[in-house]
Amino acid sequence: MSGPVRVVEEVVPLRDDESPVSVGGTGWAVRSRAWELTLRSVGYRRVAGVDEAGRGALAGPVVAAAVILPDEFSSEGVDDSKRLTPAQREDAYDRIMAGAVSVAVGLVEHGEIDRVNILEATKRAMIHAVSTLQPSPDFLLTDAVVLPGAWPLWALIKGDRRVLPIAAASIIAKVTRDRLMIGYHEHYPAYGFAVHKGYGTPEHLASLHRFGACAIHRRSFQPVINAEEGATSRTRAARVAPVADHAQ
Repeated sequence: MSGPVRVVEEVVPLRDDESPVSVGGTGWAVRSRAWELTLRSVGYRRVAGVDEAGRGALAGPVVAAAVILPDEFSSEGVDDSKRLTPAQREDAYDRIMAGAVSVAVGLVEHGEIDRVNILEATKRAMIHAVSTLQPSPDFLLTDAVVLPGAWPLWALIKGDRRVLPIAAASIIAKVTRDRLMIGYHEHYPAYGFAVHKGYGTPEHLASLHRFGACAIHRRSFQPVINAEEGATSRTRAARVAPVADHAQ
């Protein structure tokens, strides 16, 4: 079934201090499923939420997730991943994986991000996730990203704070990517990836300026370019090498 692409900005108002975790109860449960109910009333049955993690990081992949939830799935504890603690995200991740109709993940690595730009890489990761969902979705709700392809969609501004399946996708993407970055920390411990997950924290920027970029840094991103340009020949020669992977 084909249909319109629509970018929705403020159809459902949301206060800055209002989140599923803080509000809870029937109000959030109803509001967060309203988009799906509207779509089902006109014939759509498999509505997927789509979101990403890592778009603004300086290192590592961008990861996208697509999630289809059953009608009976509870909204309890599910929110925009950025508004949850790591422990809350892990709990929600387990519940989503156990209770969803379908979950799929796509990722694009740092090298491809540098070749095609981060927006295009994000779209590719999302398309991969959506394409591998089983059963296949017939409508998409995305967090403000319009995707090419055959799927009709609504791109919702702040969708991860307003729509339950998008919030669920944000959690799956975030937990998946965090686990990958913790793994990279074992190879490149000098950069602190286990702590900041590749984002541009002061500690990460300090490591970049001290050691230069490592193999998983996004060399098209300006802070990485600046660090590389500022590194001295001596620092480059002493750059931290990856630690051997003892698990292999």
